[in-house]
Amino acid sequence: MTTRHDTAALPSKGGAAPGLPPGEAPSSEAARKRARLSRRWQRDMRWSPYAFVTPFFVFFAAFGLFPLIYTGWASLHTVELTAPTDMAWAGLDNYTRIFDDDFFWNAAQNTLTIGVISTVPQLLMAMGLAHILNYKLRASTFYRVVMLAPYATSIAAASLVFVLLFGRDYGMINWALDLVGLDKIDWQNGTWSSQFAVSSIVIWRWTGYNALIYLAAMQAIPQELYESAALDGASRWRQFIHVTLPQLRPTILFTVVVSTIGASQLFGEPLLFDANKGASGGSQHQFQTLGLYLYEQGWVNQHLGRASAIAWTMFLILIVIGIVNYVISRRLRASS
Repeated sequence: MTTRHDTAALPSKGGAAPGLPPGEAPSSEAARKRARLSRRWQRDMRWSPYAFVTPFFVFFAAFGLFPLIYTGWASLHTVELTAPTDMAWAGLDNYTRIFDDDFFWNAAQNTLTIGVISTVPQLLMAMGLAHILNYKLRASTFYRVVMLAPYATSIAAASLVFVLLFGRDYGMINWALDLVGLDKIDWQNGTWSSQFAVSSIVIWRWTGYNALIYLAAMQAIPQELYESAALDGASRWRQFIHVTLPQLRPTILFTVVVSTIGASQLFGEPLLFDANKGASGGSQHQFQTLGLYLYEQGWVNQHLGRASAIAWTMFLILIVIGIVNYVISRRLRASS
């Protein structure tokens, strides 16, 4: 029996190069070119990601970070809109002054009230609509587009339409109330009525948006959970309570936080709902929010230092909301 011994060819000096005859090493010029290309490739792989994200940080620094820092610096000075470069050191006087202002606390209370009135029904309705759309329906894509249409509508257009609906003399809402024998309501001059009307604009614009977020989260829930609950005899309502809601807790927390932040920055809806189109939020400041109060101090009364203090106060409130969200989300993850 013969034994075959195969001997592998030794690599050529300097490494093998494609396209070269066996045993022939590349020239020194080709080796240097390959080394340059290798170094360039390594530099590209290392620095290209930073080059791709650099425009975001440049724009953020120019239009986000710099205004934030400059506003904080201006809040410590007395500065007017007519002379924005003339600053006189005031320390914390702008903050103490706005905290002693009854209109600030009125705006904060209105912001909280409108936020609660608009956020709670909005999220409840969004949850119900998402639950309905989660079932197999004909033309489901059409319904989803319809849900998103109010969100895509301009704030100005939506607010002006609702101003006509809630008109005192010729509004459709008062016309419907008169048909059923109820007295007409002066929506713009009443406290609760005006806040309810402003909240209805927010509800109309954001319910469909939140419904699609809930729908996406519902479709990510494993079907095995529903099948197991159905085998145990759970009705659809019990499946919603014991399966859907626990799985949606992170999404619900997200929408609550985002809606709260949006409510604290409410500006366009109350501004356009005012009959006088001013920043006072009604004749008695009955629906003036913190956003309108800031605008009034900075661009109507021309106190930029005080407006900057209000802006930073709102920023600190948002930070507190973010911290509360972080604590609650950690506890939810720990409990699950």
